[in-house]
Amino acid sequence: MAQRASNNRGPSGRGQSAEPTNRTAQGLRDQLRSMHGASYGRYKSLTGTWSFDGFTLQVQRVQPDPYAPASRCEVRVTPEHAGFPPDLWSSPARARGLAGVLVRAVHRRLKDSKLSVDAGRQQVLDRSACQIVDGTVILRLGIDMPGRGRSIDGKQAEQALCRDLPDTVEAALRWHTADQSRVREFVDSIEDTDALRHQLAPHNLVAFVADGAVLPRRSGIDDRPLQQAVPFSSPESLRVEFDLPNRGRVSGMGIPEGISLIVGGGFHGKSTLLRALEHGIYDHVPGDGRELVVCTPDTVKVRAEDGRRVHRVDVSPFVSHLPTGSDTSDFSTDNASGSTSQAASIVEAVEAGSNALLLDEDTAATNLMIRDARMQELVAKDSEPLTPFLDLIRPLHQRHGVSTVMVMGGSGDYMDVADRVLMLDSYRCYEVTDRARALATTPTGRHREAETFPDTRARVPDPKSVETDRPKVRSRGTDALTLGQSTVELRAVEQLVDPSQVTGIGLALVTCVRSGMLDGSRTVHEVLDAYDAEVAKRGIHAVDDRYVGDFAVPRRFELAAALNRLRTLRVGAFRD
Repeated sequence: MAQRASNNRGPSGRGQSAEPTNRTAQGLRDQLRSMHGASYGRYKSLTGTWSFDGFTLQVQRVQPDPYAPASRCEVRVTPEHAGFPPDLWSSPARARGLAGVLVRAVHRRLKDSKLSVDAGRQQVLDRSACQIVDGTVILRLGIDMPGRGRSIDGKQAEQALCRDLPDTVEAALRWHTADQSRVREFVDSIEDTDALRHQLAPHNLVAFVADGAVLPRRSGIDDRPLQQAVPFSSPESLRVEFDLPNRGRVSGMGIPEGISLIVGGGFHGKSTLLRALEHGIYDHVPGDGRELVVCTPDTVKVRAEDGRRVHRVDVSPFVSHLPTGSDTSDFSTDNASGSTSQAASIVEAVEAGSNALLLDEDTAATNLMIRDARMQELVAKDSEPLTPFLDLIRPLHQRHGVSTVMVMGGSGDYMDVADRVLMLDSYRCYEVTDRARALATTPTGRHREAETFPDTRARVPDPKSVETDRPKVRSRGTDALTLGQSTVELRAVEQLVDPSQVTGIGLALVTCVRSGMLDGSRTVHEVLDAYDAEVAKRGIHAVDDRYVGDFAVPRRFELAAALNRLRTLRVGAFRD
């Protein structure tokens, strides 16, 4: 049914207000005042660019009614008006830090406003909400256009757009009025974290935990640091030092490449340490406690995931045969068990290019992790298709260079293959490798079930698997992605920390197909390499250059995880 025309007719005679001609701050005030009490649809006349003193406001999308998703706008503050010294945005890491501190300052200013901004929490991500480009500050916001019923509340709209917004730009997005010491501390901290992370590989380390780091969080739903927590202190045998651009020399525990076990009693901090390492792929806000807890950028956390879809994955290193006779080198299921899901996730992580895996026995499939001597004696290998990770963890490192850091409290058999063993006792860390090796000299009667970890098969995904015909992209927290008609379950992808990353994954999947990166001839690894190259060159625009909502740039590994969990995914071929 056609909408009824408004009685407030413009010059066009079609029931719409005249297009504003004075697109200045004063023109916007006048327009909003004249629209007060008019039909809500007249807000659409605001679409376009308005010039303010030192910045422009572009109204990109206007909601059709008060109950629709918020309208979207973009602010660009000129370098001359913003005035931030070039050294604050002289590198990608420093620019990310500057954007991170500015968007959080804006968020604090807008708490009681109709305007909103996607600032994030403890992690500092590359977000669409704020970018620094050659000194220009680009801020993207949402605004719930105020109304009374289905009529425009021009007074509240004027307050938001013509008072709250300019005041926020003036207070939060200018060097002259910013908290300069806080800005520099934030930017320097992000640069130090980034520099530290990139020093790991040259020193043959997969992770670093600084002395004095605060690892425990306040709760499972509050990621801020626990007050009065025991600060981390490195075992002397693993203590290393690094020189950072701003902090100077720092010391802490370096975890070398290879196989590292984290052991200890329940509730003594094993999983807390692993969780900190899991988030070591991200920069953190100053005061988080984990600013200098870092992992190599290609670190992936793996767990069991009952019920997930697996499509054409070579799980033969873990599953030698099935009673059905199915080919485990080309394995598919719509409802994976804990063991097959974990096996697939490990293979997929290696396929995506990970060189470091994190596992916690609490979230792992026991029958894929261990098979002790008594069970080997009771159930012959001919009747047991599963090869435990215990026997593959060493070949995985020797042949593929994939290190593993694992929490293990229930099986001493892993002492046989560990390069080092860390013990957590009341949140204090000790290296107990020598003691563990002495214990491992006692024969258990167990025999190895694998000597190698074969090369994984390179899969070529079909671009028609991904819906690209104007699909709606929505996140459900960090638990799920809605992509058109498909829902991708991501609850078990534990390194996701922000809903905006999930939105970014959906947008990136579509872009990979539309741009030809995922073209039906490239392998999964090649698609991810192409994606990384575009992100390095184009930043957020590599994810999507037209989307006006909030998103963060996802890593290749979470992008791959979503692709692999897409229930419409089809793999067209394998390539050697």
